[in-house]
Amino acid sequence: MKAKILAILCISPFFIIFFLFMLAPLIYIFVNAFYVEDLQSYSLANFINIFSSRFYMQSLINSIQLSFFSSIIALFVGLLAAYSIQALSPSRLEAFLLSLNTMISNFSGVPLAFAFIIVLGTNGVFSVFLRTLGIEPFISVYSNLGINIVYIYFQLPLAILLLYPALKMLESSQLNACKMLGGSSVLYFFKIALPLLSPALLGVFVILFANTFGAYATIYALSSGSYNVAALRIGSLIAGDIMLNPYLASALSLILVLIMLFISLIANFLSKRYDFKDFK
Repeated sequence: MKAKILAILCISPFFIIFFLFMLAPLIYIFVNAFYVEDLQSYSLANFINIFSSRFYMQSLINSIQLSFFSSIIALFVGLLAAYSIQALSPSRLEAFLLSLNTMISNFSGVPLAFAFIIVLGTNGVFSVFLRTLGIEPFISVYSNLGINIVYIYFQLPLAILLLYPALKMLESSQLNACKMLGGSSVLYFFKIALPLLSPALLGVFVILFANTFGAYATIYALSSGSYNVAALRIGSLIAGDIMLNPYLASALSLILVLIMLFISLIANFLSKRYDFKDFK
């Protein structure tokens, strides 16, 4: 009994912090999302305002598109990179690449945006170099393509970091057995490796999607708040001088939470269909 009480006391700070910084803000957002400041009452007016506004709908669509495409590309490239690093095991090069990847995974936010501006900005190194050759720069870090490249860049190290342990379940004996039975490497990938990795791939995709969906500092530093995504609109609604409306920001935040919940439920449903134990 004393051991249980001691265990509860030791873990209680975690629950307190979880409530103060996760549950309490979520409850606050949920309550304030339905409060309309002009009417001084609770209603669905904030949500009606968002879904009837082309501006706010564009911010949601842009956020979904940016998160989806950057996550898919980072997941695919990260899978190839993680597999390539694992193929080097065990070696010093593998350890070096993993350490380098861990270091790069912490390089994000404003420093990352500043680095890309130096390279691909209007007066960046790459842009100036192309102009000296008489070539007009075809990639701008401020464009939709440039922003996607930046997001893919900072998603890649996280994808590699999460996918690398998952590849440990793939054994060379599986590929050898497949080839002995007349199967090809392509058949092995689609019939054996991919089903085994599907739960991990879906889980990593959800993490990457959430990582981009809520990103604020990088996109703000790149566009100075002009690129229309939901995270920037929420920031302008709670910190802006002209469009100050924390209740509308709460409604927009709640929509983001519901979108992420929907994505997570779909990934959970699909992962159960491709559970590892089904292939034993």
